[in-house]
Amino acid sequence: MSSTENPAAGESRPRGPVDSSRIPRYAGPATFARLPRLDEVGTADVAVVGVPFDSGVSYRPGARFGGNAIREASRLLRPYNPAQDASPFALAQVADGGDIAVNPFNIHEAVETIEAAADELLGTGARLMTLGGDHTIALPLLRSMAKKHGPVALLHFDAHLDTWDTYFGAEYTHGTPFRRAVEEGILDTSALSHVGTRGPLYGKQDLTDDEKMGFGIVTSADVYRRGADEIADQLRQRIGDRPLYISIDIDCLDPAHAPGTGTPEAGGMTSRELLEILRGLSSCNLVSADVVEVAPAYDHAEITSVAASHTAYELTTIMSRQIAAARNS
Repeated sequence: MSSTENPAAGESRPRGPVDSSRIPRYAGPATFARLPRLDEVGTADVAVVGVPFDSGVSYRPGARFGGNAIREASRLLRPYNPAQDASPFALAQVADGGDIAVNPFNIHEAVETIEAAADELLGTGARLMTLGGDHTIALPLLRSMAKKHGPVALLHFDAHLDTWDTYFGAEYTHGTPFRRAVEEGILDTSALSHVGTRGPLYGKQDLTDDEKMGFGIVTSADVYRRGADEIADQLRQRIGDRPLYISIDIDCLDPAHAPGTGTPEAGGMTSRELLEILRGLSSCNLVSADVVEVAPAYDHAEITSVAASHTAYELTTIMSRQIAAARNS
């Protein structure tokens, strides 16, 4: 660890994960990366929280089990991240905040519960690394972000736009959160982009409406043709130094890399491409993030959960590095 990675003078050293050289990875509670629980450390710089909710899905259910599947796969994560040359759990206190328990039968009540819980966690000074759950949960999380930061920039990694108006007359589903967010004025419409989109749409008007909301689009084919480094550079320029929220639907990955999801689409990004793009965003002002739509019932060999756990690890590393840098500045 370099001198700049040490806690500031007078601060206690963050409590890290269980030592896997003493306790086997498959033993003990499956908190994210085997980190301490939030109630064990009192406060955290980054709180990893689950939202076991999938009442907003339009096809295959099961994402309510995604958070715990990601936690289980995260047993394999180690404390040093060589890709970012950082030890995220030594740089900042990261803790598992458990799950936000929501009503599975009432979407409106669930959305309100998630927003209130996020408000409480953000009020402690923590940034959130949220494990879904379906993409409906992004709306209440963004509402909380906007209360703290004002309208935020958004990078939305997904096979789909998720800016449709309604499904079967319902305004709150996993395909509508970002239209609602734009309508509510909680997004900075000068700094919005989808990444990894592909597949058939209902019509060309979907793209027209999306553009009017302010979204740019980087398709999975763009990533393939132009490469992760160029795409990351484009996104950095679009975001600038604005407060940034990253929302990742695991179906941005090809079904070969993430079969365990509710609405898979052929022709997606590889897990390597996703991780490299995220690493290229390490200089952005990442205020919080989510990884959603992991549906383990359709997974095999934990392929999807492993990809999701590594994705959350990269995002957590970015936040921890920025927290440490701010303390040392």
